[in-house]
Amino acid sequence: MREYVVPASYTIKDDATLSDNVFEFAEKTPNFVPFQRNANGAWMDVTAAQFAAEVSALAKGLIASGIEYGDRVAIMSGTRYEWVALDFAIWTAGAVTVAIYETSSADQVEWILKDSGTKMLVFETDQHTALVAPIVKSLGTVETVLQFDGASGAVEQLTEKGKSVTDEVLHARRHQVVVTDPATLVYTSGTTGRPKGAALTHLNLLSEAAAATQALGSMMVEGKTTLLFLPMAHIFARAISVAGFAAKLTIGHTSDIPNLVEHLGKFKPTFVLSVPRVFEKVYNTAKQKAEDGGKGKIFAAAEATAIEWSEAQDTGGASFLLNLKHTIFDKLVYSKLKAALGGRCEAAVSGGGPLGARLGHFYRGVGVTIYEGYGLTETSAAVTVNREGAQRVGSVGQPVDGSGVRIAEDGEVLVQGSVVFNGYWKNDAATADSIRDGWFHTGDIGRLDEDGYLFITGRKKEIIVTAAGKNVAPSGLEDTIRAHPLISQAIVVGDAKPFIAALITLDPEAIPGWLQRNGKAADMPIEQLAVDPDLIAEVDSAVKSANAQVSKAEAIKKFQVLHSDFTIESGELTPTLKLKRNVVHETYADTIEALYTK
Repeated sequence: MREYVVPASYTIKDDATLSDNVFEFAEKTPNFVPFQRNANGAWMDVTAAQFAAEVSALAKGLIASGIEYGDRVAIMSGTRYEWVALDFAIWTAGAVTVAIYETSSADQVEWILKDSGTKMLVFETDQHTALVAPIVKSLGTVETVLQFDGASGAVEQLTEKGKSVTDEVLHARRHQVVVTDPATLVYTSGTTGRPKGAALTHLNLLSEAAAATQALGSMMVEGKTTLLFLPMAHIFARAISVAGFAAKLTIGHTSDIPNLVEHLGKFKPTFVLSVPRVFEKVYNTAKQKAEDGGKGKIFAAAEATAIEWSEAQDTGGASFLLNLKHTIFDKLVYSKLKAALGGRCEAAVSGGGPLGARLGHFYRGVGVTIYEGYGLTETSAAVTVNREGAQRVGSVGQPVDGSGVRIAEDGEVLVQGSVVFNGYWKNDAATADSIRDGWFHTGDIGRLDEDGYLFITGRKKEIIVTAAGKNVAPSGLEDTIRAHPLISQAIVVGDAKPFIAALITLDPEAIPGWLQRNGKAADMPIEQLAVDPDLIAEVDSAVKSANAQVSKAEAIKKFQVLHSDFTIESGELTPTLKLKRNVVHETYADTIEALYTK
């Protein structure tokens, strides 16, 4: 199949805006609890009435600070309640939110502020002060700079400043906004080149909210809860934030990833959303703990049973014996995994990268079905998604309502619909290159099955062409290698080379247990560990598992274990944990070359 289009089951009014629900909920259901705030470890309710009052106070503060209709206000912060309150306040004031990752470098922050023409910047911590102060001074265009944290933070300052602004002025301003106005500029992660600002309108985000609510079914109904821990600067978290509020979920926020399990245990979400690497990390950690505790064989059997049970759901159902084994392992193993997600988690949503059939079947077998979707910044998050009663593990689902997918002659995935943006901010050339004949060219390679389920098989710019002319998609190989609990990251190389090779990093959290199990010194230096024969043999087994899934010409012939992991801080990963391949290639150019010369 080359094209699959789903008509919209919703309509968005011409005068609709993202701030409408704030005031409608406050009027009609003032005691509804859309958010819970983490205050010193306790989750405190925020009612619809309280939220509207806070949003109004902040919006008035923006107006009093000189923010005009259409001005840009940037937020550089981790995921927190105040991010969301200010986001809705910016829309209420008729302005445009510019999202900046809290981990952005000075060069990235400077480019985004300059390119967007940001008038006000709100950042989070004292650490950000040293980074943004010289940038703001050199640009000379950012008129107001505020900080969330501190004795008198941004919320307090804006609230105080806005006391002189009347309700009439506030509502007159928000009613200036129309549905086709830009609501936010979200800059692409910049794995190559300068980040481009995708200008997403109120229509884009309202359409995404409506489509996501329809697609995710029982997850998106009043009374359900989710804990957002992905960066709010990422469109995935932002879209769920908007959709969840519209669907009357109760949402919590945290950026405290090291203590995420503790937060999940207290908040007890009914569903979670994340990028694949987090789901992979939860699986790897559980497997590693089992092996460290001498229960590796039990976990392996439970894992195999979960996957077999899930696969059986697509082929007529599990046998009596398989159901019995599944029930036993649910008590012994699966219940512990579900407890780590808070104990009430019924399902999950994965996006931002390929999850893979292996993890999809494992989690469904455990009892937490992951509905994988596909989208980009330019599509306001999901443009396809698996859903209840319409799931094919390994696919990224069918187009959401009001969207279409087409496969070009070269295999590129093209998309269209009301969730798809109209263009990049002040970049007509990039817009013209990416949107042709009404279809957005995603840069991803994929296929549609006979029922319109999309399968992503690679990315055009990541396709490796060996010296022999063989095209190799690296993501499948990398996904299989990362399944090993000892391995953190893998990057496949070999463009214009005689064979395929890989760079592999170790998971620092898994190393101590592996050293103990294998009778190695606890203080073995990483340089020595990286060439240890036992470790090399174990990594080799992961590579062989990956090679078993591809042809001989696509198989990895050599690999190198690196002495340090890829991180966001070192610049090799994006904030959503995607590989920055160009950075890795530059940093490890000599290492890569050595794979082909030694």
